This record gives sequence, C-alpha cells and structure tokens, in this order.
Amino acid sequence: MGGGFLRHIRACNAPVREPFWPWRIDGVTYGWVRPAFARRLADWPDTFRLAGEALESQLAGEVPLQQRLARVAESLAASGELPLLLHEPYPVTAGAREQAVVTVDRALAAPLGLRSFGQHLNGYLQREDGIWMWIARRARDRLIFPGALDNMVAGGLPHGVGLRENLLKECEEEAGMPPELAARARPVSALSYNRVAERGFRPDVLYCYDIELPADFEPRNTDGEVESFTLMPIDRVMRIVRDTDEFKLNCNLVIIDFLVRHGLIGPEDPDYLDIVTGLHPPVGMPETNECND
Repeated sequence: MGGGFLRHIRACNAPVREPFWPWRIDGVTYGWVRPAFARRLADWPDTFRLAGEALESQLAGEVPLQQRLARVAESLAASGELPLLLHEPYPVTAGAREQAVVTVDRALAAPLGLRSFGQHLNGYLQREDGIWMWIARRARDRLIFPGALDNMVAGGLPHGVGLRENLLKECEEEAGMPPELAARARPVSALSYNRVAERGFRPDVLYCYDIELPADFEPRNTDGEVESFTLMPIDRVMRIVRDTDEFKLNCNLVIIDFLVRHGLIGPEDPDYLDIVTGLHPPVGMPETNECND
C-alpha cells in the first residue's frame, strides 16, 4: 500500500535531469532558470546579466528592480512567451514570504524558479461510519491539470496578503463558505516539494489546514475554477490516491499528510518513514543535481 502513496511524493521530487542556472540578486540565489530562458532574459541588460552559467540582477539602478521586472513580464506576455499575466504579486525570497526583496507577477514565478507558497484546505465530516471528505473536481478550462480532482479549497498565496485573510477569501471564492465557518479552519502542517514542471522549476511550500464541517454544509464554487464537489468516504479517497493519478499532483501530498495525521497511514506501513520525511524536503534545488555540478 505504502508504495502507492510514496510514488506521488517521488513524482513531486523527481531527480533533476536537466540544467538550471541560478538567478542571483546582489549575489544571493533566489531562483533557478533554464539556460534558454536565461539567455532570453539577458535581452534586458538593465535587469539581467549572464555571468557564466548564472543569471545576475541588482536591486540598485536608475529604475527600481521591481519596475524593471514588471516591464520584462509585460514584454514576455505580449510576445506570447508567458501566459497572460495574472496580476498577483509573488514574493522573490530565499526564505520566508516576509523576507521578499521584490515581487513579480505570478506568471513569472515558475519560469524564474522562485520559491512559491500556497494554501490547501481539507474539508471533512466525522460520521458514525468514519471520516468523509469533500473533494473538488477542477474545471475543464483550467490551464493546469484540467478536470483533475483537487482539495476542497486550494490556491496560491500572493505577497502582502495575510495567511488568514487569503484563506477566508479562497474559501468564499472556491467553496462558497461564509467567513464565520471558514474561521474554524485549523493550520495543521506545512509541506514542501521541488519539482521540474513544464513551466520551470517549482520549489513550493504548501500551508495545510483542516476543517471539520457541519453535515448541512455543501460547498459551492463561485469563481468558475471548480466543476463540482463530491463527498467521499475516506477509504475511497485513499484508494484513489494510492491507485490512480486522478488528483492534481500536489494535492496527493496534502491528502497523504491528512491520512498520516489521522492515523490512517501508520508506522506499521513499510514506507511510513519515507512518506513522513518525504513530505518535508529542504526547499530549493537539490544539491545532488548533477546537471548543476
């Protein structure tokens, strides 16, 4: 059983098989960029400079780096090299969100290999026959994982918005949950993974929450991101995660963490230690990446 769960953790932390160059601001590494994209960014010499197999920027300049990065993002979006800008500021940080030196549009976060932050909420009911969980199905027009299963509420965490404030907003938009109910959500863990995706390197942190819901609450999407919700017994959710790839990739990690915390995956599982430690790798480019040695 454990191998089925563990494969999702390994898929989110697969060995890096291609080169990525560090992006440094004033000598500090903040992201990891594919070489071709690094060379493209060097077309804006007031913002980016190639230094061997690295990309460098400086905060100081006649125009603040924040504005210079915004101009680059607008140009790349206009030329079709980026998807449409999302107008959500994401932090450029080597540590916590609060340590950001500048921000960029969310559309540029993955191509720059930036540390990104999100929030995921497990909505569940405790019945006489066990735990039941609300599962979302993503809308078919979503850019990422269209039609896949998802956590009840999940979303990115823009810069300058508090954790509680953003969670209440996402609960209202994605599940039609009133603030007084959403306020019952409990922070339970923070997960991490380092994944190479089509758009770039993804060193991500997921803040996870649980909320035990009343029996008469039924989630209702209001922003068009979710197609439907289904209330499932937890053993069915376990089977889907263990045996299929129906969930959006990182949502598997959130549910596996829930199963561990609720004693549904326990120390008797032969992969237990690998599962528990695998949910919390150091955030950033693995030191064992031979392509960057």
